[in-house]
Amino acid sequence: MKPLEGVLVADFSRVLAGPMSAQILADFGARVVKIERPGIGDETRSWEPRLKKDSGYFFAFNRGKESITLDLKSEDGKEIARDIAAKADVLLENFPVGQMAKLGLDYDRLKEVNPRLIYVSNTGFGQFGPNSHKVGYDTVFQAMGGMMSLTGEKDGGPAKAGLPVADLTSGLWLAIAALTGLVGRGVSGRGCRIDVSMMDIQVSLLTIAAARFFALGEAPKREGTEHPGRVPSAAFQCADGEWLQISASDQHWLPLCEFFGLEDLATRDDLATNSGRVRNRKLVSASLKAAISKRPRKDVIKGLEARRVPVGPVNSVDQILEDENTKARNMIGSFEYPEVGPFPALRNPLLLEGFDNPAISPPPTLGQQSQSILSGLLGYDADRVRDLTAKGVV
Repeated sequence: MKPLEGVLVADFSRVLAGPMSAQILADFGARVVKIERPGIGDETRSWEPRLKKDSGYFFAFNRGKESITLDLKSEDGKEIARDIAAKADVLLENFPVGQMAKLGLDYDRLKEVNPRLIYVSNTGFGQFGPNSHKVGYDTVFQAMGGMMSLTGEKDGGPAKAGLPVADLTSGLWLAIAALTGLVGRGVSGRGCRIDVSMMDIQVSLLTIAAARFFALGEAPKREGTEHPGRVPSAAFQCADGEWLQISASDQHWLPLCEFFGLEDLATRDDLATNSGRVRNRKLVSASLKAAISKRPRKDVIKGLEARRVPVGPVNSVDQILEDENTKARNMIGSFEYPEVGPFPALRNPLLLEGFDNPAISPPPTLGQQSQSILSGLLGYDADRVRDLTAKGVV
């Protein structure tokens, strides 16, 4: 048994954040019904990288779901959507503010037929506020939310993160929202609506950067790979051209100096504590840079790990996916997809005891379960299903 078995999720979301959260719920046993546009579906079905006519992007965020196509511009399509929502425990949507109300699928109307519904709305800027009408994508949120100002080299311009972190973190918070609503419903017996703003999430992630501003009135600047409050903590290039990251505290300082033969630094009282090393950041960084540049990465990592100094290689994507620890932890599995065959996929990172672990299930083809959802979940008779299909509603 999986922990969310028996939970029905109506997934009206598209692209990344919403679909990611619904996939997490599916991983843990929820039945997720993805509502898609006839003939097109979620627009990411056509996004790169492509495999023949299918999208690796879509595969990454829609595994384990069922797909029904619905023309929400038609009255029949809206009625089917309402019938699904009436049976759902959770509804996820990321339409622009007010769009679900125009479709007759807003929370105020749906709670009349399903008072236990957990209705999760995901927008860029929330359901109210001066920016609620605006639209944006991941990099816009990284820029506006402050993260981009903190990312990049000291002497360079702002940079986005290497992954769509605004979308990915929003997907995590959407899953938290749905689970929070379900737990609350278990106590109160009532459903609720949850307003999830991607911009709010980015602001909430500022954490220690905001704490620095609150404490010192100082807006942190770009530090590259360096930590603003800990020295040494940075990436260094080795003799073989490879990079590694060191992040050391006071207890690691003397073993670090010992390995590199930096006795002149090890004996200085003003470098014995982190505060002193922060004040002498340039000296410490320059000394380590020179020492590390003379040794191959493998040797540096082996020597520092033997001395319990926190260190790790700066891996490329292919290196970490082929890493022995990644393989030992079975982080990569696969699923079967029509006309594609077996395709690799990353597993859900949680491992459970007491429940069945998440499995890597395939994503649905467009409208794959339309007929079974209409006849099974909703109980429509065969004549009605044929009529809806003939009219192009599904």
